[in-house]
Amino acid sequence: MSLPLVVTTSSPSQTKALGSALAGLLGDGDLVVLAGDLGAGKTCLTQGIGAGLGVTGRITSPTFTIANEHIGRIPLHHLDVYRLDQLEETLDLDLPELLEHGVTVIEWGEPFLPALSEDRLIIRLFLGPDDDDRRIEFELHAGFVDRLDALRVAIAPWSVSC
Repeated sequence: MSLPLVVTTSSPSQTKALGSALAGLLGDGDLVVLAGDLGAGKTCLTQGIGAGLGVTGRITSPTFTIANEHIGRIPLHHLDVYRLDQLEETLDLDLPELLEHGVTVIEWGEPFLPALSEDRLIIRLFLGPDDDDRRIEFELHAGFVDRLDALRVAIAPWSVSC
């Protein structure tokens, strides 16, 4: 089962602030899958999540390294699977082990959903009509459905259109 919510942001700083607000809902073992348009702010949102988790180091897209771990109040595992071609390649990432502790954020993870936990939050980011506008859709699955009310509170500062 999934429940969609939609918000909009109008600047990179708002997208980061949204990510920081989302971090308050995340804990050990949580999986966030990011999808959407190229350049729509997946890494920017992850930077906000990291800030909300207390990460003090710089968060950049792990496009070529595939995975980075950042230390905060709980670990943030940041993966970018854009360059992976096959589902089998995700086995090398030890996803089950990553999901045992910390928050795991996977950019471009939608093609790999069959290999991922059903207990996940999918966030799709789309370019808006103006350069910095973003339409951000949230799709909650399994245990995340229980956090629907908390998610609504967290994203309240942004224009909810659904």
